[in-house]
Amino acid sequence: MKITICIGSACHLKGSKRVVNRLQELVAENGLSDKAEMNGAFCMKKCGEDGVRVMVDDKIFSVLPENVDEFFKDEILSKMN
Repeated sequence: MKITICIGSACHLKGSKRVVNRLQELVAENGLSDKAEMNGAFCMKKCGEDGVRVMVDDKIFSVLPENVDEFFKDEILSKMN
């Protein structure tokens, strides 16, 4: 699974660093380091929307630092099992 997080200026202001850090923690805690490839990108062209852009494979999501755990459970962990 490929997880790409926007780290461009708009997403940075919306908390992309906290989203990246928490996703890294969750991937490690769940033993998925060998199954999930994490990358950064500079713009996913949806800067006006709320949240940080996170692409899982080819699907783009809007993730807030406050809902990273729920996003991980619903969109990443559930697809790994």
